[in-house]
Amino acid sequence: MSIRLKALLVHLFTATGAVFAMLAMLAAVDGEYDLMFLWLVVAFFVDGIDGPLARKYDVKTNAPEFDGVLLDLIIDYLTYVFIPAFALFTSGLMDGWSGWLMIIIVTFASALYFADTRMKTQDNSFSGFPGCFNMLVLVLFALSPAWWVCLLVVMVLSAAMFVPIKFVHPVRTERWRSVTLPAALAWTAFAGWAAWVDFHPQSWAHWGLMITSVYLVLAGGIQQLLYGPDG
Repeated sequence: MSIRLKALLVHLFTATGAVFAMLAMLAAVDGEYDLMFLWLVVAFFVDGIDGPLARKYDVKTNAPEFDGVLLDLIIDYLTYVFIPAFALFTSGLMDGWSGWLMIIIVTFASALYFADTRMKTQDNSFSGFPGCFNMLVLVLFALSPAWWVCLLVVMVLSAAMFVPIKFVHPVRTERWRSVTLPAALAWTAFAGWAAWVDFHPQSWAHWGLMITSVYLVLAGGIQQLLYGPDG
């Protein structure tokens, strides 16, 4: 198999995320949120491995007719932002004005962030919260907090997209990668299990989600405090 064909196959693999996004959206429309999150977890897994594959086969050189970065951002907006926001709006966790405010803030702020050319730092971390509302909303579904807690968390993380605080990339941030990557894989497994058991309140997956989520949210900021903004 030629290197060009391998590079094209990486693009095709990335594009499967759009299919999983549609399957997740159809499930969300039907109120089957457990199935929706299972499809989003699959899309999250694809998103986690297509980047290393793209760099391995140098898709920019060997298949330049497709913009892999743009393709990835389009799919990420659907799976990280649009569908999770829709699910949070329709699930009953945020009713009335709070739901409307949440969906406006999340979709508007995320659109700006995804187009921000400053979203990556020198060490390949994210500058600001990387718009991973799929992860946030899944945790909210698992814990079922009060509507005002949901709104507060959404507002804080939406604002955090535009402040110079580091958030680790589970694959590309080299510092602490031996911990970060397993934590991200564990989060994916916990998320899949939580959705599989329809977010049963006694599921042990909820504790795993909380622990791994706290690490993934705080690790970049801790690195920034210890080693400086460029460390």
